[in-house]
Amino acid sequence: MSGKVFSGIRDYVIIVFGLFLYAFGVTAFLIPAKIIGGGITGVATVIYFTSGIETGYTYFIINVFLVLAAIKILGTSFGVKTIFSMVVMAVMLNVLQGIFTEPLIKDMFLSSILGGIIGGAGIGIVFNRGGSTGGTDIIAMIINKYRNVSPGRIIMYCDVVIIASSFFVLKSVEGMVYGYVSMWVVSYTIDSLLNGAKQSVQMFIFSEHYDEIADYIVHQANRGLTVFDGTGWYTGKNVKMIMTVVRKREASPIYKQIKQIDPDAFISQNSVMGVFGNGFDQIKY
Repeated sequence: MSGKVFSGIRDYVIIVFGLFLYAFGVTAFLIPAKIIGGGITGVATVIYFTSGIETGYTYFIINVFLVLAAIKILGTSFGVKTIFSMVVMAVMLNVLQGIFTEPLIKDMFLSSILGGIIGGAGIGIVFNRGGSTGGTDIIAMIINKYRNVSPGRIIMYCDVVIIASSFFVLKSVEGMVYGYVSMWVVSYTIDSLLNGAKQSVQMFIFSEHYDEIADYIVHQANRGLTVFDGTGWYTGKNVKMIMTVVRKREASPIYKQIKQIDPDAFISQNSVMGVFGNGFDQIKY
């Protein structure tokens, strides 16, 4: 089996796992507690409480129309994964909704939190593999293709309207409020999963052994850097300063190597909001 085929199969397996988490969060915690979340699943839940039609059917029918736009804008490969996700998600919603007829937790607040965390984690996993759960996720990924706006934020704006409409169906202010709690948790969880691996830090390194440290960063850590000339105001000595930007997960090995090369090195580290260019994110503005 070639590496490309194996990678493709792995993507679909992980997408199925993410879809299961999302469906589980909705059907085990939100729907039994009469909490309507966001997205097309939220719309399907509203229809379920008004007509009794299971959420999986409504979810699938609405997404059939939305996926056509996704295929045209995001490409055929995205469309294949989305169609696959739609079918799997619709089946999972119907199956799990038949299993979880009573809330696993009686407390509505805990149900909204747990449902949001599990559902948001599932969406984040699907997004990371280039898939989508459909609905507002498709809208979010289309906008994110051209603009550097977090998918979680886009989904949140759409969900505000959907959850507000739940008040006219359930006539419950409490249920609507907990729907917004779940929405916020979903948005936060998605952004944490998608952006956690992309967080970057800027490092300023002062050391007499700057050349050895620079060689390690360039040749071993595979990151670029710039060396500046400076003057220590207290000592009056000329010094060299290394400035580099790396992913947060890459900082720890660099620290260990610096400690071996020069235990007396002075290091300043700052978190950065965004890094664009070679080896980092592409400019989408």
